[in-house]
Amino acid sequence: MSVRDIRLFGDPILRSSAAPVVDFDRQIRALVQDLTDTMLAAPGAGLAAPQIGVGLRVFTYHVDGVVGHLVNPELTLSAETQHGEEGCLSIPGLTFDCTRADRVVAAGFDMHGEPVVVEGAETLARCIQHETDHLDGVLFLDRLDAETRKTAMRAIREAEWDGATPSIVKDSPHPMFGQAM
Repeated sequence: MSVRDIRLFGDPILRSSAAPVVDFDRQIRALVQDLTDTMLAAPGAGLAAPQIGVGLRVFTYHVDGVVGHLVNPELTLSAETQHGEEGCLSIPGLTFDCTRADRVVAAGFDMHGEPVVVEGAETLARCIQHETDHLDGVLFLDRLDAETRKTAMRAIREAEWDGATPSIVKDSPHPMFGQAM
């Protein structure tokens, strides 16, 4: 499979809701492999399909030595929260403190269409929430308090990658790829 370009803050697909996966076929398995390869090469704790330009509800994660993926996730969040450092491969080199639910139960499917439930706390819970947000067009910046968000936006404007030429989007002959919106 292959390592793909990661879309950066400002790319419109990062603000678009991803479509549910309906066909669990070879193309979805290839997408999961590309996401995994790209995430591990970056390296990162998670990567959602929109971050590589694919508007489908799929993400991968790599937390505490465990590599996994989830398709069409639905989350149940704990009432207890955690506050800690969070970053994003689409906002490289920057981290900010963000509040998330302390625990999560994520129900969805694997790349073969088999039901999966992933339960996690702390880092895994943060990762699953972060990646699911990407599938809804939400960035962790949206979850920051007003003052931290202001600081974050200033840091983004000053980042070397801000304003970089966006990746070229190519149409795919496959109905699920090239769905950048």
